[in-house]
Amino acid sequence: MFAYFKGVLSEKTPTYAVVECHGVGYLLHISLHTYSQLPDPQPEAPVQVLLYALHIVREDSQLLFGFSHPGERELFSQLITVSGVGANTARMILSAMDPQRAVEAIVTGNATALSRIKGIGAKTASRIILDLKDKVGRVGSTSPISAGAHNTAREEALSALLMLGFVRAAAEKALDRVIREEGAGLELEKLIKAALKLL
Repeated sequence: MFAYFKGVLSEKTPTYAVVECHGVGYLLHISLHTYSQLPDPQPEAPVQVLLYALHIVREDSQLLFGFSHPGERELFSQLITVSGVGANTARMILSAMDPQRAVEAIVTGNATALSRIKGIGAKTASRIILDLKDKVGRVGSTSPISAGAHNTAREEALSALLMLGFVRAAAEKALDRVIREEGAGLELEKLIKAALKLL
């Protein structure tokens, strides 16, 4: 239904972005990978972005997912065809590892790497590999990650983890451990990815 949204980036969080197109703001759920590819919104100098879209209709809701690259959208689309992998699980995979690494894990049959991701057990990891090993294509390489303001990184990271379905106490414990071991100046994306490995 929707191929992409091109407009002004009015809001950006680790789990969703709002793109304004001709006066209408569209909320698109995004992965941590796409978050890292988006610029920061600039109210004084609006930033134009393009997000490739996937529209998912459920019995009780309609959701828009946004992707920085068509390859990421294609991988997401393939992941949700696997039994036991829903949209949130697919987004979790693309938040825990960039699309290229996810493709490599699938193609090489690295079930261990996939099963480290929250919500992916050994059986689901094996099913993903079995179903998609011959289907996944190459996904574009990632660009450098932009840094976030470290003074709000913990709160933004906590918010992102809660929206991804983690329990607050466990998320806070993981974030505090990462900050203690890695330092308070860790970039937002790296902070979230490090916490995901502990959850």
